[in-house]
Amino acid sequence: MKIFISCLGLFIILPFCGLCQPAVADTGGMVVVQKDPRIDVLGQKMAEYNKSLSLKAYSTKGYRLMLLSTNDRNLAMQVRSRLLQQYPDQGLYMSYQTPYIKLKFGNFESREDAEKIRKALLSQKIVPGNIYIVPEMIELKPKSIDLNSDTSQ
Repeated sequence: MKIFISCLGLFIILPFCGLCQPAVADTGGMVVVQKDPRIDVLGQKMAEYNKSLSLKAYSTKGYRLMLLSTNDRNLAMQVRSRLLQQYPDQGLYMSYQTPYIKLKFGNFESREDAEKIRKALLSQKIVPGNIYIVPEMIELKPKSIDLNSDTSQ
């Protein structure tokens, strides 16, 4: 019986509690936003950081040329130096996996690009033996971006 009376009293008193709040007059549809000016500075810093990230090299799936897999270090260094002289803009990757020195070349997005360079290297006879196209994670530099353009309009 006490529970029933408590619930009944609660249902009678609750509607009056809603009337105790003061009514806010309509201000004509205007909203005033008060914010800390540091939020704008933080937004600018974040935009600069995002632009700097877009200029860095990133990894993606692609192809490289496997030029050598030999245990002759002198041969690997000779091929490496000739390639660096003729193709300074291409990446050259030398790794050692016992007992072989592996020499990989280039960062190619498509197999066709890798095939063109492979044929050119074979015709120049820089590398003794075969050259294989191997799929790998490659490092790509982003396309040229105009830093002066403002896209936050």
